[in-house]
Amino acid sequence: MSMINIALTGAVAAQAALNASSQNIANVMTPGYTRQGVLLTSVAPREAGVGTAGSGVQVSALLRFSDSYKSQQLWAANSQLGSFDTMQPYMTQLEQVMGSSTASINVGLDGFFKALNAASVDPSSSPLRQQVLTSAGALAQSFNTLSQVLVNQRVSVAAQRSSMVTQINAYSAAIAKYNDEISAAQATGTSASGLIDQRDQSIDQLAKLVGIQVVDQPDGSRNVSLLNGAPLVAGHLAGVLAAQNTVSGNQVLTLQFAKESFTLPDSQLGGAMGGLGQMEQQVLLPLQQSLSDMASGLATAVNAQLAAGFTPAGTSGGPLFSFTPGNSSPLSVVPGLQAQDLAFSADATAPGDSSNLLQIIAIRSQSMAVGNLGSVTLGDAYTQLMGNLGTQSQQNQTALTTSQTVRTQAEESWKSTSGVSQDEEATNLVQFQQMYQANMKVIAVANQLFDSTLAMMG
Repeated sequence: MSMINIALTGAVAAQAALNASSQNIANVMTPGYTRQGVLLTSVAPREAGVGTAGSGVQVSALLRFSDSYKSQQLWAANSQLGSFDTMQPYMTQLEQVMGSSTASINVGLDGFFKALNAASVDPSSSPLRQQVLTSAGALAQSFNTLSQVLVNQRVSVAAQRSSMVTQINAYSAAIAKYNDEISAAQATGTSASGLIDQRDQSIDQLAKLVGIQVVDQPDGSRNVSLLNGAPLVAGHLAGVLAAQNTVSGNQVLTLQFAKESFTLPDSQLGGAMGGLGQMEQQVLLPLQQSLSDMASGLATAVNAQLAAGFTPAGTSGGPLFSFTPGNSSPLSVVPGLQAQDLAFSADATAPGDSSNLLQIIAIRSQSMAVGNLGSVTLGDAYTQLMGNLGTQSQQNQTALTTSQTVRTQAEESWKSTSGVSQDEEATNLVQFQQMYQANMKVIAVANQLFDSTLAMMG
């Protein structure tokens, strides 16, 4: 009977291996599926004696072909990709708006100073003066158009951030739930491979939204924390992320975990959330400040020079521009201003004088403090802002292309270990089928010998 028992263990082991290959083939197109296999070990003899070869074979473990290092690389690559991919649409839109001939501030500046130059030929001409007012309004509109785009982008960033917070909380809760189920399954000896795959997919999706660190625990669970060490998931516990709007219109991110609360700098979070933070802190806010400085500097300089001149009626000049900081439309022409109110003359008794007008024209080449550009002329400021944005966009695009390549390589590396190969599984099917048939043949031979022995004994 020992011969039958040995062959039976072989048949059972072959059947277990066939089941693993069958599962692999069934999931060959399942995203994130990790292939499985069996670990076969020889069973030592249960009886003493030189004629006892052994007691067969056993399936000592169901293998899950995974590499923790490759999984970590896969998640890190997804975080990088999420960051650059989130920023690029905002930058592309800004480049298109700032480079547009209809919305470009440089076009507005050219039109305004061209009208001033035309008026300097005949400062008393009403049509030329009216053209100055019209071009001033067009210039103000170009400032306001770009300012509104920046405001809209910040609103979009805030909305996208709030949506991502909801997704992060959902993935964190799912990972904590999987941790609990996996720990319970492993404690009872049940295969948790499917649950682990689902948890890894949740971790991968979470990594695209925010940079994470993952640490395996002895009970099969995985703890997940942010790059700054703040905990997102610990065992079956999950933190709750929240985006709170402040009075100034900014958003503050907080993380509540158990009884602890953390304030998070979103520009350092990594992933898509970090990309949104970088876009807002490194592009939108500096650009808004520079635009505000340009509008303020222009309005202040032009208004001050007009105040030093006289209108055709001999009265002191008043302001041309009105500037409202922090407004989505910061620059406008003073309401009710008429062409005859423009103080182009430096002499109250000489309405045809253009001396003060020439001083206004010279403002374009004067230096002013603009954001992080430092001291630049009005004519150069916008060109430099466009150049800086173009450089940032190009660098981000290059980083995005690189991160896409790294992610693809990480996926291929992961598949080389964990992915299902149809050719390999086909080979395994043939081998384990032959193993099963061979063991069943041994059982048949053992039965024949047993029957022959009984027949001999009468």
